[in-house]
Amino acid sequence: MNVALLLVPFDSAQRGARMGAGPEALVRAGLADALARRGHDVTQTVVEPPSDAWRAEIATAFALAAAVSDAVRDARASDRFPLVLAGNCLTSLGVAAGLGEAPSVLWCDAHGDYNTPETTVGGFLDGMALATLTGACWRAMACAVPGFVPVDASRVWLLGARDLDPLEAEALRTSPIRQVPASAIDAPLADDAARALPGPRYLHLDLDVLDPRDGRANGYAAPDGVRAAALVRFCGALGARARPAAMTLSAYDPAHDADGRAARVAIAAVEALLG
Repeated sequence: MNVALLLVPFDSAQRGARMGAGPEALVRAGLADALARRGHDVTQTVVEPPSDAWRAEIATAFALAAAVSDAVRDARASDRFPLVLAGNCLTSLGVAAGLGEAPSVLWCDAHGDYNTPETTVGGFLDGMALATLTGACWRAMACAVPGFVPVDASRVWLLGARDLDPLEAEALRTSPIRQVPASAIDAPLADDAARALPGPRYLHLDLDVLDPRDGRANGYAAPDGVRAAALVRFCGALGARARPAAMTLSAYDPAHDADGRAARVAIAAVEALLG
């Protein structure tokens, strides 16, 4: 397979800090090499905001989404699978926009990312990523991303979320989004996805969905996540039965992964998905 590895090394508009260090750390850990050993042809591109852009958090996040949209569109036009390594989950807007039509989304995350400016208690923009993707907030900014159309929430599965703010949990409860507990993430879930989620499909894998016992992906990791072996089996089955049109690995902070286990799980998950 031809793979376009798209690195977006930013966290809250800061390049290379915290989770912004994750994309390049995953490459150093051997992600591109592992894919090449399996026979995939891999290109690498670093996605940056416009050089004249002041690095304000909100403006930069949406500028990056616009740049990712262009990069994903170019990858698809070159018959390459877009594999996005991102510091922040809001990059998902650009991936969805670049696919050319609104996808079904499998969103793996310890958190709901379903806050809005009206419900957030921490003010973290990335905690609003899924809400933005589905049109619940930041609509004007999101719709300025080339090709972006809000994703129908009934075509979204939220997998492994367990650390939710109270108002966020209530909003998810009343939304059409299907919530899947971490304990249910395994190979058989791919069959359900193949039946229930029309293509194109997009797999968004925030690495803190992983149980910290198997690797700590970032400072937001929460207990009782999906176990590493089950996550890899799920990705392998998804690749075989309901192959996504794009994948994101997001929110990896190597400072919290001293033993490298979370990075190894991430690489194994990608290998399982792509074969």
